[in-house]
Amino acid sequence: MAVYLNANSRVIVQGITGSMGAKHTELMLAAGTQVVGGVNARKAGSSVTHRGADGHELTLPVFATVAQAMEETGANVSVIFVPPAFAKEAAIEAVDAGMPLIVVITEGIPVHDSVQVVARIREANAARAQLNTHLPPIRMIGPNCPGIISPLSAGAVAAAEAGAGAATTSVVAGITPADITGRGPIGLVSKSGTLTYQLMHELRDIGFSTAIGIGGDPIVGTTHIDALQAFEDDPDTEIIVMIGEIGGDAEERAAAYIGQHISKPVVGYVAGFSAPEGKTMGHAGAIVTGSLGTAAAKKQALEAVGVAVGKTPSHTADLVRAALQA
Repeated sequence: MAVYLNANSRVIVQGITGSMGAKHTELMLAAGTQVVGGVNARKAGSSVTHRGADGHELTLPVFATVAQAMEETGANVSVIFVPPAFAKEAAIEAVDAGMPLIVVITEGIPVHDSVQVVARIREANAARAQLNTHLPPIRMIGPNCPGIISPLSAGAVAAAEAGAGAATTSVVAGITPADITGRGPIGLVSKSGTLTYQLMHELRDIGFSTAIGIGGDPIVGTTHIDALQAFEDDPDTEIIVMIGEIGGDAEERAAAYIGQHISKPVVGYVAGFSAPEGKTMGHAGAIVTGSLGTAAAKKQALEAVGVAVGKTPSHTADLVRAALQA
């Protein structure tokens, strides 16, 4: 089991011929992800060559559209490495094609563009529900995020190695390093890419079911609440780590949801206690206005529903260990 992404996921890359798309396609393949092609309308019909997890060269087709890529490869995940000016168009194309999971890595996308993409997803999902289809709902992770990673179990890694000689370790849709942690009982949802990596590394001896970097923009496709419920429903996740930061009220809303709907232990961390008022800190959504969006307010809301909140990332890792031992 894994959340949103597993060993059977088939990934395409929108922007596979660009420098970032090419770099991370190779890294995803090296981890063991089934990358099956890419999309670039201007280079449709061509191909790109990368090394797979087994070290051998792998030729991937480049398609004109997401719909064509899905039809010919069976892809069910798209990772978008497209410049900000074109990211909305790329995401909407994936939505209109019915791509179940869309991971938007691009940062600097105008908030108005993100609003339109999220609205398009809601319209598409509402139409599916009305038609009573068996198609899965469309989900977007991001934008401005590291994506999602599901480390594989030792058994899955051994099976992959025995079958194809591949050093398969994780399924990655995005830019999260695949070698910083292993499979385990922790589910992680985070606004911050860097803090995602740090917590995964600090708890690497315990391991993770799935780690989701939802992004720090004001409008994102997957929220803390979405991920919390997914981890609650996942039988392999025993404890949840939620990383937030200053700005907005997402963490306060997540705290209210935890109090009403989450039975598994949750450990939290909120970045930005020393952030000056009115100054954006790193992410477009990380800005404090008056008493709204402060780290102290978020910490108080989380602790009020029984979430242990770490003072630092290392302290947060210690709280996770203590909770698991308990």
